[in-house]
Amino acid sequence: MWRALATVVILAVAAGVVGLFIGFRELEFVSDGLVHAVFPGLVIGAAVGGSAALLPGAAVAAVIAAVLFTAIERRGGVGADAAIAVVLTGLFSLGIVLVSLQEGYVSQLQDLLFGRLLTVTEAQLAQVLVVAVAAVLVVLATWRAQLFRAFDAAGAEAAGFRPLAADLSLGVAVALLVVAGVQALGVLMVIALLTVPMAAARLLTRRFALLIPLAILLPLVAGVAGLWLSFEWSVGSGATVSPGAVVVLLLIAGYLLAALLRVVVLRRSPLLRTETGGSGDGRDGGRGIRERAA
Repeated sequence: MWRALATVVILAVAAGVVGLFIGFRELEFVSDGLVHAVFPGLVIGAAVGGSAALLPGAAVAAVIAAVLFTAIERRGGVGADAAIAVVLTGLFSLGIVLVSLQEGYVSQLQDLLFGRLLTVTEAQLAQVLVVAVAAVLVVLATWRAQLFRAFDAAGAEAAGFRPLAADLSLGVAVALLVVAGVQALGVLMVIALLTVPMAAARLLTRRFALLIPLAILLPLVAGVAGLWLSFEWSVGSGATVSPGAVVVLLLIAGYLLAALLRVVVLRRSPLLRTETGGSGDGRDGGRGIRERAA
């Protein structure tokens, strides 16, 4: 339980930092593509070196996918969504084929897709910590370029920043965070950790300085509550409940609560509704945040 809680804390902090630019750059679909693209890396890692090689295999696949997404979008002459769809479906299908060639692949497939938060070992926890710290350091090292790129792409290039370098750096950071989270939460659930907390934070505040703290607080609360609920259900009623799935459901509940609070505040404050445009979807608030940060 303590290793599961430590994993949630590490992922919450890292996702809060990296998720800031996922939200500003509207890279939620890219993140989803990276999550699915690491699947063949997980399968190959598990086949070669067992559970100890899951994270290295996923890291290689994630970095390759991040570079492919950026290169195809910028150089391939096709749209971003098409490039992501091609890489996503191709690599995810490759992973399914590889895992189906192994004995007992149904249980392995379930573990890789849905994660095993309560079976994180000390070695895996150390790997998650190293990879999450690396993702945060990549973002911090390119912080100014990422901010400028998110707010004004043309201005960033004119100011001497390299858009391609910024895009690749952010893609690698997202890929590393995917790798850090996929082992505990699974391929299909880590996307929620990357996108939902920051989306909820942007609904709750227009202050730039509060975005990351709020995006960290939500998964922390959801993680603690999810682990406690899954434990109580398992012990008290004998139900087999996936703690990772419970954590994700609580994240979604937090987002829905933030959306409800935003609607209530906008209805009670005509001045705020005028300033934000009153759409309530978070995008208008994002423009306000960009203006304040700039």
